[in-house]
Amino acid sequence: MSARTAVVTIAHGRHDHLAGQLWGLGHQVVQPDVFVAVAMDDPGIGDVVAQHAQADWEVAVASVPRSTAGLPLSAARNAGARTAIDAGAEVLVFLDVDCIPSSTLVQRYAAVLAARNGSPSRADPPVVACGEIGYLPPVPDPGHYRRRDLAHLARPHPARPALGAGEVRVAEDLRLFWSLSFALAADDWDVLGGFSEDYVGYGGEDTDFGQRLGAAQGTMLWVGGATAYHQHHPSQSPPVQHLDAIVANANRFRRRWGWFPMGGWLERFDAMGLAEVDERTGEWRVLRPAAAR
Repeated sequence: MSARTAVVTIAHGRHDHLAGQLWGLGHQVVQPDVFVAVAMDDPGIGDVVAQHAQADWEVAVASVPRSTAGLPLSAARNAGARTAIDAGAEVLVFLDVDCIPSSTLVQRYAAVLAARNGSPSRADPPVVACGEIGYLPPVPDPGHYRRRDLAHLARPHPARPALGAGEVRVAEDLRLFWSLSFALAADDWDVLGGFSEDYVGYGGEDTDFGQRLGAAQGTMLWVGGATAYHQHHPSQSPPVQHLDAIVANANRFRRRWGWFPMGGWLERFDAMGLAEVDERTGEWRVLRPAAAR
C-alpha cells in the first residue's frame, strides 16, 4: 500500500498563483491524498481552495495571524505539517504558493522517499528530497501558466543541478536547501522538529532547516522528475522591503550556527548604506529606519 501523501502550501495573497498550483496538482499522475493550505492573515485563501481543489482530495485550510515582524513563514509551515499529519499523512510535500508542480512531482517525491527510507524508524537519519525549480517568464495574466508545456517555457536555477527524469543525487551542500519545493516522511519531520519559529518574516529559516538536517546526520537528495515551475512575480534584488527581518534573522542564525546566512544580500545592504556590522557586537544592524527607505 502506498504512503498517504499530503501537499502543503502557505499563502498570503497570490490567489491566482494558488489557483495555478491547484490546477497543476489536479493534473498529477499520482494525486495527493490530502491538500493543506495555510492562510497567513488572508481569509480569502479558503475561497480559492474551495473553488479549485479536486473533489476527491481531503482538504484543510488552516490559519495563522501576521506578526508585527512580518509573515510567520516558519509557523505557517509547521501548522500545515501538523494539519497534514493529523489527517494521516505519511509523506509531506511542501510547495511554495508560486509553484505549479510538474505532472510527476507527487509521484516522484513519494517514490524516491519510499525507496530511500524503506521502513524508516525514528533511529534512522532523516532524508529530505528537493526537486528542480523552473522559472517561468512574465505573462499578462497568471492564468496563462495553466498549460501542459511549461517545461518548454521554464529556465533552470543556475546554482542547482539539472537532472534526468529518473535521476537522484545526494546533495553535498545543505546550504542550498530551499523550501520552494521539498518533501520528507512525516516521521523525519518529527525528528527535525519542523522549522524554527525563532525566525519571523523573510530569510534565514530555510538555511537553519538545512543545518538542522546536517546536525541530525541527515541527507538531502536532488530529485529529477519533480520539477516545480515558479510563476513570475515582481521582486526586488536585494529585497530592501525585507531589510529589517533579514538583518534580525541573520543575527539569530549566527548566534546558533556561528556564521551569517544571506551574505550576498547583507553585503549589498552595506554598500547601499542600509546596514553594517557593529564592531562592538559583531552583529549586523540596520542604519536607516523603515520610514526613511
